[in-house]
Amino acid sequence: SGWNEALITYVMAAASVNNSIPKAVYDSGWARNGAMKNNNTFFGYVLPLGLNIGGPLFFEHYSFLGINPRGLKDNYADYQTQTINHTLINYEYCKANPKQYYGYSSQCWGLTASDTPNNGYNANAPDNDIGVITPTAAISSLPYTPTQSMAALHFFYYKLGDKMWGDYGFYDAFSLQDAWFANSTLAIDQGPAIVMIENYRTSLLWNLFTSCPEVKQGLIKLGFTAPYL
Repeated sequence: SGWNEALITYVMAAASVNNSIPKAVYDSGWARNGAMKNNNTFFGYVLPLGLNIGGPLFFEHYSFLGINPRGLKDNYADYQTQTINHTLINYEYCKANPKQYYGYSSQCWGLTASDTPNNGYNANAPDNDIGVITPTAAISSLPYTPTQSMAALHFFYYKLGDKMWGDYGFYDAFSLQDAWFANSTLAIDQGPAIVMIENYRTSLLWNLFTSCPEVKQGLIKLGFTAPYL
């Protein structure tokens, strides 16, 4: 049930030629008959869907590697607003840094799921903040917050250097508060970052995915509208 990263599952299920789900499954299951709506304001930005203060940023990445949120709407939200405002709330939270973690700033931001200093997993978010920044959070948000995301990318690469950059790109996460830098490189970080950099540059993956007739049919069946449908 929403709001989270599983939107793509419902779209693909509705797109199935032989075993398609009805719209009622989306409305009562995913959208919980409207209970996934939020519409409260955080740091000056209205959040249409999901948890207060937004939850981890992967909510706005995984489904939207292929689904283009620009101009996408249904009965529950404007998804361009959702993706941008969730990201801006995450950015403003890190900039405000209410827990006073060392290093958080307008250049050092981005809360989403990652490894942690104690070798565990944490779904980092404003309401679950343990001082760990995950580079994929800001970088995969380039289509939503290009200026803020590029500033973060420059900080990770030029300021942190080889502490955060390896053979396969940026490492998973770091905490300046704990002087900890992950040595893990996760495909679930690198994939979204690469795809969203290209969507920011050319919309290539968005255009390819949403050009598929099955995808169009799935979105339309669930009640979505968009310029590309």
